[in-house]
Amino acid sequence: MKSYYTPEDGSTKEPPGQFPYTRGLYEDMYRKRPWTMRQYSGYATAAETNERFRHLLTQGQTGLSTAFDLPTQMGLDSDSPRARGEVGRVGVAIDTLADMEELFGGIPLDQVSTSMTINATAACLLLLYELVAERGGISGRQLRGTVQNDILKEYAARGTYIYPPEPSMRLVTDLMAYAGREIPAWNTISISGYHIREAGSTAVQEVAFTLANAVAYVRAGISAGLNVDEFAPRLSFFFNVHNNLFEEVAKFRAARQLWAAVMRDCFGAKDPRSCLLRFHAQTAGATLTAQQPLNNVVRVALQALAAVLGGTQSLHTNGFDEALALPTQEAATLALRTQQIIAFETGVAEASDPLGGAYMVEALTDRISGEAKALMQEIDDLGGSVAAIEAGWMQARIEEAAYDWQRGVDTGTVTIVGVNRFVAEHAVEVDILRPDPDMETRQVERLRTVRAGRDGGQVKRTLTDLAAAAREGTANLLYPMKAALAAYASIGEVSDTLRSVFGEYHTGG
Repeated sequence: MKSYYTPEDGSTKEPPGQFPYTRGLYEDMYRKRPWTMRQYSGYATAAETNERFRHLLTQGQTGLSTAFDLPTQMGLDSDSPRARGEVGRVGVAIDTLADMEELFGGIPLDQVSTSMTINATAACLLLLYELVAERGGISGRQLRGTVQNDILKEYAARGTYIYPPEPSMRLVTDLMAYAGREIPAWNTISISGYHIREAGSTAVQEVAFTLANAVAYVRAGISAGLNVDEFAPRLSFFFNVHNNLFEEVAKFRAARQLWAAVMRDCFGAKDPRSCLLRFHAQTAGATLTAQQPLNNVVRVALQALAAVLGGTQSLHTNGFDEALALPTQEAATLALRTQQIIAFETGVAEASDPLGGAYMVEALTDRISGEAKALMQEIDDLGGSVAAIEAGWMQARIEEAAYDWQRGVDTGTVTIVGVNRFVAEHAVEVDILRPDPDMETRQVERLRTVRAGRDGGQVKRTLTDLAAAAREGTANLLYPMKAALAAYASIGEVSDTLRSVFGEYHTGG
């Protein structure tokens, strides 16, 4: 990085709202209304998470964002031996439609937008959400929200995959086609750079790998017979926000610029909405420290500011205690207040691109754009994201970047306040959330009660139909899947049915 920058270091001429949208998707950005404040919540049982949802909505949150526990993410029921000890720990446990009905009970689904961070079982969770709405008299056409549905980054960076890549991509495109017909306002995929960055990538890699994965999804959609302008406007993105404020602002500007060019020039998109990189941002969990946890309040505020200056459409701010446990209600409320202070007290929402024209920001935007474009070309030369992931190429690049960063921390060339510099003599104690140890037992008992009260014959028939559709190869799997879930088949039973046809994916084959 240079010590200072001049006008020759780069500039963006187009105003906000014009291709390639470097300065923002819309001319007025936040002048009409702020970004969606969407705090990520979910723990223990559906009832407890519903209580947290209601609290945050009363405190001014404007959208819901749901975290699911690992068994739900992996297609395992709460009574599976593989789920033991993980039920409700890092998110809410959802086994059947009964849980989903309790999770969103009393919440007007036609008035809020809901994001669900779920991938391998994304189709199940979206269908359960639709079923809850329908039973409340709300049609799919009235629902707004996002399902992450980004399986490629699971293979590259996170690990909550179930099936091999090919059938997983089929589920992705089936969901896109289904939602296009049945839930047209829904964002059918949120291509995630967040977890890539959490795994240790650089900012440039986060942009390049995320957009390369997005290219793979667009190609898959077109191969499945979908018109690009029918589904591309419903694609969205999910990015991390780290501590380097100016680099993060430039990263978002560069990502918009690159995606607009890809959609217009590579895929021939005609609808301007197909070229818009709409994204949700979340402050960086990997930057939070267990040492001196109150320092995380400052980190989160600066990261949130970078997301806003970079033009995010929605934002989650982490709790200061998340390096220790799931956030307490107090920490979650303070995180929301951080967004509200930025929105209503700082004045940064009064201009569409406050840092646009700043020499350094423009130069960083150009650098990130150029380096990310070169990386995307490397991936394309390897045969695209799926091939790069299957070969381990993408994972190796992330691991190298993570190693370099950690070496910097260990040697002191990278400063982490309170960790390797300015270390406190005594540890700071904060209250943390401690889940009820009997919660897992209650969830298992609930699942068994649902199984005992449903029509077992109907469940068996619908799962048989799902298996037949999976073997058939061209049928949209969400329709028989919905019938099974409506009969109170569990997510584990649906996933096991697909496992019996598709198999399971394991690293190295």
